[in-house]
Amino acid sequence: MVPSPALLPQQKALEDPLAHLPCSTILEYRRGQTIYGQEHPSTSIYLVIDGKVKVCRVTDDDREVVVDIYQPDEFFGESAFLGPAQRCELAVAIEGTKVMAWTTSEIEEIAARRPRLGIALMQLLVQRSVDFGARIESFSVDNIARRLARSLIRFSERLGQENEDGTVQMIPFTHELLSQYVGTSREIVTHYMNLFRRQGYLRYSRRGIMLHRDALREWLKQNQTI
Repeated sequence: MVPSPALLPQQKALEDPLAHLPCSTILEYRRGQTIYGQEHPSTSIYLVIDGKVKVCRVTDDDREVVVDIYQPDEFFGESAFLGPAQRCELAVAIEGTKVMAWTTSEIEEIAARRPRLGIALMQLLVQRSVDFGARIESFSVDNIARRLARSLIRFSERLGQENEDGTVQMIPFTHELLSQYVGTSREIVTHYMNLFRRQGYLRYSRRGIMLHRDALREWLKQNQTI
């Protein structure tokens, strides 16, 4: 017997960390400016107010692997809780950006008074762990073309603006940035971006990327093992 909707478990609303945090000083960064890095590791949690931020992990041979791109109302920098010895992260503004910041000691002090803040941050980290798990799965089972397609779809869902014709407008991600996220070279990303463009799944220029998201999703379904 199929349970009635009333008997199905309801999705629990997530706590909003902003509901438990006081306003902080707004810091401004120009495009390409480092917010924190190995030479100046962060001791804070950041909230994007305006603009976008790229967070990378730096490998032992100094290559950058993009963790994610963060936009307004999203937090980043949670690795500050691990202490300097455990961090090899780099955060860079990819356009003119404004952020608020709270030191880890401030967060700990506020969470002691407002325990729901701790719950909110834990939920945030669990959701990111789920997202990273899906990304690791893609690295295990997908080839580069499929990983790139999934990445473009994900960025369009998080960072894109849907047009009336169903296409999605995104900022002009460089092929270098996409390669750092997908886990390959810039030349291979350029090859597949050109292929997707010839097949009509996207258009791109210095002004941005226009993605036919539904068509690219259908391409993923039809190309399971290429």
